[in-house]
Amino acid sequence: MTVLKVGLAGLGTVGLGTWNVCKNNAEEIVRKAGKKVKIIAVAEAEKNKFTCLEKNEAIYFSDAMKLTDVSEIDVIVELIGGDTFARAFVIEALKKGKHVVTANKALLAKYGNEIFKTAEENNVTVGFEAAVAGGIPILKVLREGLTANRIDWIAGIINGTTNYILSEMEARGITFEKALKEAQDFGFAEADPTLDIEGYDSAHKLALLASMAFGTKLNLDKVLVDGITNLDLREVIYAKKLGYRIKSLGIARRRNSNLELRVHSTLIPESCLMANVNGAMNAVQVKGNAVGNTLYYGQGAGAEPTASAVVADLVDIARGDRKKMITSIPALSFQSDQVKDLNVLEHLSIESGFYLRFRVLDQAGVLADITRCLSNENISVDAFFQKNHLKDDIYTDVVLLTHKCTGKDIFNAIESIKSIKSVIEDPIVLRVESLE
Repeated sequence: MTVLKVGLAGLGTVGLGTWNVCKNNAEEIVRKAGKKVKIIAVAEAEKNKFTCLEKNEAIYFSDAMKLTDVSEIDVIVELIGGDTFARAFVIEALKKGKHVVTANKALLAKYGNEIFKTAEENNVTVGFEAAVAGGIPILKVLREGLTANRIDWIAGIINGTTNYILSEMEARGITFEKALKEAQDFGFAEADPTLDIEGYDSAHKLALLASMAFGTKLNLDKVLVDGITNLDLREVIYAKKLGYRIKSLGIARRRNSNLELRVHSTLIPESCLMANVNGAMNAVQVKGNAVGNTLYYGQGAGAEPTASAVVADLVDIARGDRKKMITSIPALSFQSDQVKDLNVLEHLSIESGFYLRFRVLDQAGVLADITRCLSNENISVDAFFQKNHLKDDIYTDVVLLTHKCTGKDIFNAIESIKSIKSVIEDPIVLRVESLE
């Protein structure tokens, strides 16, 4: 029986998970791939870190780059992380005619255009199912399952850390700071959670999803990114009062020949499925013009869910035609000569509903003044309420939901509202999406 020989770079959480899945599911993999998938070499700075090295079940290298010189290796799995050494390592592997499988979304979001071009020039492929939403096979859905569709939009909870934090804030009425601390204690958040809570991790993933859905070049630098660090518990409470829940979403939408690419806290109706995705789980909703609305749900991180996606890519490569050294399915769904450089809209041009909270003096006429400023920009109000103020408190919160309008309309209205003397603070502004 033929063997697909693999070099594994990085034996961290996902690397060890990949080793275990390949070993524990070896028989099932053979039945599906038609050949063995065997890790014959590993690269890891700490030689005695894992039992696979102690048992001499694979050749060991301390320098991952040396894997590219092993002629027997067909595929290199890059699980090192980062985008400096990893970039040089992946490019070198591709130039030496080796397929690459990676879970490194930051690497691909930043340098994917170069990496995929190098792969095509050297007649090899790059598998990266594990880079987005962990164990959810969303990239295969876009690349294969929905290939007959013209994708209209994608919206996803694609970061488990932020979803856990927002879920706990809503369920238990705790602050962002307390929810973050718990997420770190439970291992859902890193010691330095910046990439997650500031939205950059989701932006990396969204850039890849958008490229596959719309056949456009990777546009990481054009993604509108806003994290959850400044989200007050009041917004979570008030959203619920209005029949909404707040989720940090990555949204990519086609607007004629333009694209929306944005990551931010979003109010969505509590009746929709996405609103009920809680904890550290991920979910991605895709709207195709033929299939309609579809939803994909599962674990977005963790050793074995992510390793499952890594090994799935290895199986795809094992199934391919070894003589051609490349699968017939383009890595980014579209044929390379059909990839377009579409215009990405800036945030003031993007249309949606809006949630607005104003801190105001509790006196007659304030609401009328605010709605008048909105009306002057042709913005209509969908719902509103005024929070009852505490005894002896002269201030109160006025909360409104608007119908769809552009960011520019809202910005202009807010500039007028700031001039109202009874409005004492800059408003809180969040977007609202129906996901219909």
